[in-house]
Amino acid sequence: MEIINKKKVIDRLRRIEGQTRGLQRLVTNNEYCINIITQSSAIRSALSATEDLILENHLSEHAVQQMKRGQEKKAIEEIISVFKKSKKK
Repeated sequence: MEIINKKKVIDRLRRIEGQTRGLQRLVTNNEYCINIITQSSAIRSALSATEDLILENHLSEHAVQQMKRGQEKKAIEEIISVFKKSKKK
């Protein structure tokens, strides 16, 4: 993974970690359910954005290299697999 993308991913994961701790606090403190759901939704969105960044990196680095090496089938299978998993959300 490129250094710039790796830093972005790590920064996002740290932010998500903080959001998750905040969500735990909300539950522990018996906060209003809507606030808990709102925080949970924000975490899910943050994870989705992180996945998008990682997928973008994969396509621009690994998939391109696979295709250059004649491994088009492998690249396509991986992309389809990730796409199917993302549809199950």
